[in-house]
Parts: sequence; structure tokens; C-alpha cells
Amino acid sequence: MGCLIRKHADVIDHNSYMIQSGFIAAIDLGTSQIKAVLGRMNENKVISVLASETTPSSNCIRRGLVYNVEETGGKVKKLISMLENSVGRKIGRVYVSVAGQSLHSIEHRERKQLSSSDIVTEDVIGQLRNVAEKHNHELLKRYAIADVEYFLDDKAEKNPVGVSCTVIEADYEMIVGRPNLMTNIERSIREKAQMEIAGYTVGALASAAIALIEDEKELGCAFIDFGAGTTTLSIYKGGILRKMVTIPFGGRNITKDICELNFTENDAEQYKIKFGKAYDSNENSLFSPFSSKPDIDLVELNKVIRMRLDEITANLKEQIKLSGYEGQLGAGIIITGGASQLKNLDIYLTEKLKMPVRRASAKKSYVNNSSELANNPAYTQLLGLLTFATEDCEAIAIEMGDDSEEKEAQTATKKPSGGRLWARSSSKPKEPAKVKKEKNTQDGGGFFTKMENMFGGMFSEEDEDN
Repeated sequence: MGCLIRKHADVIDHNSYMIQSGFIAAIDLGTSQIKAVLGRMNENKVISVLASETTPSSNCIRRGLVYNVEETGGKVKKLISMLENSVGRKIGRVYVSVAGQSLHSIEHRERKQLSSSDIVTEDVIGQLRNVAEKHNHELLKRYAIADVEYFLDDKAEKNPVGVSCTVIEADYEMIVGRPNLMTNIERSIREKAQMEIAGYTVGALASAAIALIEDEKELGCAFIDFGAGTTTLSIYKGGILRKMVTIPFGGRNITKDICELNFTENDAEQYKIKFGKAYDSNENSLFSPFSSKPDIDLVELNKVIRMRLDEITANLKEQIKLSGYEGQLGAGIIITGGASQLKNLDIYLTEKLKMPVRRASAKKSYVNNSSELANNPAYTQLLGLLTFATEDCEAIAIEMGDDSEEKEAQTATKKPSGGRLWARSSSKPKEPAKVKKEKNTQDGGGFFTKMENMFGGMFSEEDEDN
């Protein structure tokens, strides 16, 4: 008698969300580390972490992009195996982050004429969305519709359904980038790691979803995700995303700069973490804890760190100015990401950008356990990926005893293991309210069509793979 891995044997109640059966699996392909997590979300959209694993990227990912397909696939496969061993269950599919320096937001507007004093319906909203999704941008691929702002007869309206008007316009804030961003992700995860991909989420959107509070989005804020390979700036105002841009510098650039002081990359990273400070008025030399290395000149170390930070911050300041929201961000700056943990970075940014700064990680209301992950800014994006999941990622084994099941086995995704065939789960639990909202009325919007390719001239696309 054979065995088939297919849809979970327990039907998931559509009045709950992954409470007793199945789990969500997500992978964050970071420049410094590849992280993976299994979680479960209850009816209140609160996440329980079941297991998590991390492995160094070791240069197989650069600036958020998969550079070495073979090595990335091997690392992902190992992480998947470690997670499966941790929970004693099989993973059938995973959600994956999308990143890269070419990612940025553009505005796209759709307009619809209604009958005289007609009422806006859900169907009208859906029609606008469908047309927007079919729009192709020259030399760019759309990776997400982040937010939308509606105008009824030229008047802004957050909740247009049920309101009468003659003309409705929808401003969608779309996240676009190079068309091939997902090519190597597909090759490394689907082909090399032999794992199905349940869906993709833009990393910066995942971080914002789990780190920002609604008041910050409403008042206006500059949300900065400091990664190892890139730094992403997202401007929120009036409750929606107004602009997103990716700067091709991050924590690893600082580490490489420190290497110029005649240190190995490993030692440079440790010095940065242990002794590096973005802001400090009292600096002295300190003897290195690594006996084989000379004394560390903290003044020189932190001078190098600040030179790179000055470059990153200058770009951030310019992009905030170009957004048109300079001086309107009442909630100030919110920072997250692994590189945001540099000592006194909040003080440094407060002085440079003249705004209050808050460090952020996953909100406690979203994660009810694993405080070591929830409180760590390096895991904000990974945990945020779970909030976008809509499908059960578990694969369950069932016994096959008749011809019909044997036939079913022949069509399953084949992954031999001890005489078994494996197929991903096809269970689709009820989407969280937040996901539904995004699909219907909160998936794009903004004001800056003229900014569509503003960042393209600053950094060559060819640099993305270096």
C-alpha cells in the first residue's frame, strides 16, 4: 500500500484561520542570512511560531537577489529539512520574499464614468482593480499593488462603496522592478530545493504590515528597513503608502568598509556589532578581544561607519524631499531590519533628519510567542511574510488503497522518499481580514507619476548583481 502527500486530512473551518490544522511556511532570502519560519494564525490573526531556522547566505544572495542558484537551493533545502524535523511534519509549499534594488513604487490611475448620481458598488471597485492589474509598464514588472486612494468627483474618499458620484478615480501605488527578479528564486527553490512556492510578497511591505501601527501610517512616517544589501524607504501618509524606493547600500557595505582597515570580513562584522556606534561623543581605543589582532582604534572604526551612514542618510533625506511629504511626517521615522541594530543609529538619524526615531520589530499583538524573534528587528520581514499567507503549507501523508488513489498519486508532485509520493496541500483557509482588505480596496495608490523612474538614473540596474 502506497502513501500520498496531499490535502490535509482535516478540513480547515472557514470560520477560523489555521487554528488546529496545517501551518504557514515562509522564507526570507536575505543578503546576510536566509531565514525560514513555520507559524499558525488564529481567528484574531495572531501568529504562533512553531519553528524557525537560519543559515548564513555566504554571498549566494547579493543586494536581496539570488546570485548563486545552486548554493541558494541547497541552503533552502537544508532549512526546509530542519524545520520538518523540528515539527515532525512535511512542508508542501512556502511563501517567499521579493527584494532587489530596482524595486520602487509608481502611481497608476484608473477612471470610470458612472451614470448620473450612481452609487459606487463593490463591483465597480473590482472593475477598476481588474483594469489596473492588466496594465503593463514598459521595461518593468508589477510585483504588488500596495495601496489605493479613491476620488469621487475629485473628492478624496476612503470608503467609496455606497457613495453616489458621477466619476470615480482610483490612484494605485504599484511596486515595480526588473522583470527577472523572480527568475533565480524560482530556479533555486522550485528546481534545486524541489519546493513549491505558494506566493510572493515584497519584503518591505511585509515588514511594514507587522511593524507599523495605524496611527503612524495616518500621521505620516518614513519607514526605513535597513538590510545587509539594501535599505528600503517607504513613505506613509493618510493611512496609505505614498512612495517606496530602494537604496543599494546596507549593513554589508559598512562591514566591507571596515575591512579596509586591514580586517577580515568576519572580524569586521564582529567589530561593527561589538564596538561600532553610529553616534558617540566619547571614543577611545580599546584592546581587541581577538588576541591575534592589533588594537582597535574606535575613532577610526566609527569614522568609517559614519562615512557610509552619511551616504545612505543623504539618499534617504533626498528621497523624503522628492516624495513631497517633507515636514508632513508627524510620526517621524521608524527603523527596522538587521542593520538597524547598530548602536545609537536612532540618535544619529534624529540628528541628521531632524525627526524623532523609533526602532521597530513585530508588534506584540501579532505574535503571541517566540519573543526572541518578535523583538528582533532582523526577523521583522520574515514574520511579516506570514501575515500575507492565505494557503495551508503543510503536506499530509494518507494511505492509498484503491486504483483511484493510485491514479491520483500519478498526478501528484513527485518527491520520492521511502516509497512515498509527496504533493502539496491545496487547502485554502479563510483569508485574514487584512488580506481581504488589500485585495478589495487597499491595494495601490499615490500621487507621483512623475517619480516613476526617478531612482533609475541614480544607480545602474547592472549594479544589482554585483
